[in-house]
Amino acid sequence: MDVGPDTPRRLCFNGRVPDKSGPLASDVRLPDPTAKPAETPLERQIGEAFPRLVAVMRRLLAPGGCPWDRSQTPDTLKRYVLEEACEVIDAIESKDAVHLREELGDLLLQVVFQAELARRDGTFGPDDVVEGIVEKLVRRHPHVFADVTAVDSAEVLKNWEQIKAKEKGNRGLIEGVPRALPSLVRAQRVGEKVSRVGFDWPSIDGVRAKVSEELAELDAAMANGEVAKIEEELGDVFFSLVNLARHVKTSDGGGIDAEGALRRTVDKFVRRFGHVEQRVREEHGGFGSHPSLETLDGYWNEAKRSES
Repeated sequence: MDVGPDTPRRLCFNGRVPDKSGPLASDVRLPDPTAKPAETPLERQIGEAFPRLVAVMRRLLAPGGCPWDRSQTPDTLKRYVLEEACEVIDAIESKDAVHLREELGDLLLQVVFQAELARRDGTFGPDDVVEGIVEKLVRRHPHVFADVTAVDSAEVLKNWEQIKAKEKGNRGLIEGVPRALPSLVRAQRVGEKVSRVGFDWPSIDGVRAKVSEELAELDAAMANGEVAKIEEELGDVFFSLVNLARHVKTSDGGGIDAEGALRRTVDKFVRRFGHVEQRVREEHGGFGSHPSLETLDGYWNEAKRSES
């Protein structure tokens, strides 16, 4: 039976759907995602709703499904994976549980979307994705699922890297850090990984001295006016600052999240400049009147005082 846009929804979801996202065994029946399930108490939730999302995605990718979804590829969806991951971070920082639940769902959609495209290509499917991460978690937590002992988080991470190194064979220690990560995150992950094999400053004092050294080299490059050299030294300053953040010991035993620290500083700047902009509109009719820097600084200081 062909499935088209006019096919009854009951048949699309409860019957066998012969679509290009891969064949289904004749005895497999997809759940009906349009049927509202009974609310499940938190303590009884074990991920049983996952097949409904898979069913939705298969219907969208089926003949007669959504033209936009059917035209997507793993490459075209990359931007959405990144966007949804960032929105999850925003939701976490907002402390809004309802918002976080929604954004986690959007991110999960990207996982299922990619898995169904892979099924369509005949490479793997959503269950393979789940089984793969389950096996990895069990394998890399021998202190939980086997007889290995780990007394603290540092030892857990050390064991994790050792197991991972065996799994990856000859792959370099830091090759697994994605180049597509935001630069501060990537720098911090690289620093963390090499630190676990002893390639690191023994104390924060050495890192702070490195920051001063890099700043001096930046000053020298600026004095010479060589743009390429200035850019290089700026990068070195950023990298040394990330390492400084990593060496500051926090209550959980880790370091300061450099990306989060900068993000919060940018948020603070945006918030304070919003006050400046509002005051300029109120007192001068907008920036077209070219208020002086002294005036703008005064409004900026007002914003600082109001926050404190």
